[in-house]
Amino acid sequence: MSDLVGSAPFNVNAFKEEDLFPIREVARLTGVNPVTLRAWERRYGLIQPVRTDSGHRLYSPADVETVRSVLAWIERGVPVSKVGRILTRNETLQANATPTYESATSGEWAQWQGRLLAAVQAFDEAELDRVYGQVFSSYPLSVTFQDIIMPLWQRLLLRYGRPGYGSEWLFFDTFLRGRVLQRLHNLRDQPDRRLLLVALPGRCRELELLVTGLLLNPVDAAVHVLGIGQALEELPQVCGKMQPLAVVVFSNQPPAADTKHALERLALSLECPVALVGEGADLLEDCFRGSPIACLGSDGRLIRRRLRQFLAGRLDT
Repeated sequence: MSDLVGSAPFNVNAFKEEDLFPIREVARLTGVNPVTLRAWERRYGLIQPVRTDSGHRLYSPADVETVRSVLAWIERGVPVSKVGRILTRNETLQANATPTYESATSGEWAQWQGRLLAAVQAFDEAELDRVYGQVFSSYPLSVTFQDIIMPLWQRLLLRYGRPGYGSEWLFFDTFLRGRVLQRLHNLRDQPDRRLLLVALPGRCRELELLVTGLLLNPVDAAVHVLGIGQALEELPQVCGKMQPLAVVVFSNQPPAADTKHALERLALSLECPVALVGEGADLLEDCFRGSPIACLGSDGRLIRRRLRQFLAGRLDT
């Protein structure tokens, strides 16, 4: 969320002019019309552009990213009136987390995203693979995915339905799924200590699930990602044969009406503990407070540590 949200008015002179965008440019970059942008500002406080002396709104790059985050949550079915709370909570969690890579800046990440996007738009897999490798050699895993790769993937996904853009997202998504699957396979070096990661049916895309599996590694156990479409009611049979340390359920969508009860039934049917991860976990945290079901959250910098605490019985649920 933009660091301008909820703060006092700022002087436009505190920013470099080239770093600020007029409302028409923000509308072009995000696809959100000016009337909606002004409504998000006035009604919900989601963005707070700076003002010129004549009263014109100017938006920072952080504001543009906030608009894209709002769009992503609305795409997942969250009402715009509830998005502000989610963004604020996520920002607080990240601020309280120990920085993984203190010298990284959003400007650097945007440059990497630009290079990745150029390779995607050229459908140049060799160049995409080269830049992808450079990103991994420059940043920790959590920064690589949470701050660079997945925001770009999400931006392309938001344009997926527009003519001429679908092929770009499919190209990028296919490339990433192949690379993440390979990394997950290489991490399976503890066959006797398994952790199962499963998606709530219809609540995420495959790459989101695979990346979460990668972010959870290593936890002194081999993370096995079950395929999209795995039925929750069949997990007792699967767990009976695989004997996992725990089952982690992933969701990046708002919970359905029966999600809470489905997870409670699942927890009762398994002999191992159950945790929930992803942005769905953020939305259900209050519902499961004090229950045996742990909510690990969605921040890639925190979920591995919280999972370790959970497996050791030290996470307060």
